[in-house]
Amino acid sequence: MEALETQNLTLSYGEATIIDSLNLTIPKGKITVFIGSNGCGKSTLLRSLARLLKPVSGAVLLDGAAVAKLPTKEVAKRLAILPQGPVAPEGLTVLQLVKQGRYPYQNWLQQWSEEDEKMVRGALEATGMTPFAEKAVDSLSGGQRQRAWIAMTLAQGTSTILLDEPTTYLDLTHQIEVLDILFDLNRNEQRTVVMVLHDLNLACRYADHIVALSDKQIYAQGTPEEIVTTDLVKDVFHMDCQIIADPVFGTPMLVPFGKGRRVLMEQAVAIG
Repeated sequence: MEALETQNLTLSYGEATIIDSLNLTIPKGKITVFIGSNGCGKSTLLRSLARLLKPVSGAVLLDGAAVAKLPTKEVAKRLAILPQGPVAPEGLTVLQLVKQGRYPYQNWLQQWSEEDEKMVRGALEATGMTPFAEKAVDSLSGGQRQRAWIAMTLAQGTSTILLDEPTTYLDLTHQIEVLDILFDLNRNEQRTVVMVLHDLNLACRYADHIVALSDKQIYAQGTPEEIVTTDLVKDVFHMDCQIIADPVFGTPMLVPFGKGRRVLMEQAVAIG
């Protein structure tokens, strides 16, 4: 059974159709990455998978059940989403933020429990945020803040995690740090991870399954080795490039064509 599926899913903002009659399966227990040019519908699709955007038509299925028909708290116990650029209230500590991940499990009969405490501690440890538990989220660096938000989603205890551009605005060190955390969660706990990434080389390095979106549809999907080609980059991103094997990881690596120092090299060859 797939973790998430869409059946003839159509999404729009106002009169503009963003996704049209899309059928998609997300492999369970794998890392899936959505790629595509700006405005192609990656984030819109992710929001719909999390039931944050109502479809015009079609359906989203979570473990075989129509997500639209499931109670909100039931969805929150099975699926967590980290939107792009979340902002915490001023002065909120990391611990207070992470505890919010346990909200779906609270009601007037069941208050804070040992299980809640265990999940929060585990989430802080998994993201390396235990030493920062009492610090205000807004006082942290960009990478630390992102780890705090990931800790909150982990505390939610869901088998599926959706992340919208989790590495945006982070420097390279913190990008790798965040992606490594998600990779470890997938490999060690078999959590299904679905995320939007702009960096195609990082997508190829971390993804088991890539979904390339273009013209309101799926252009291609499969392993990085199966689908990432010069034709895909040309058709989806409108850019010429060369695809070579990453010298360290062996995954497809994009070398974009452009000017920069290449112009100087060509001039030197012409002169020489």
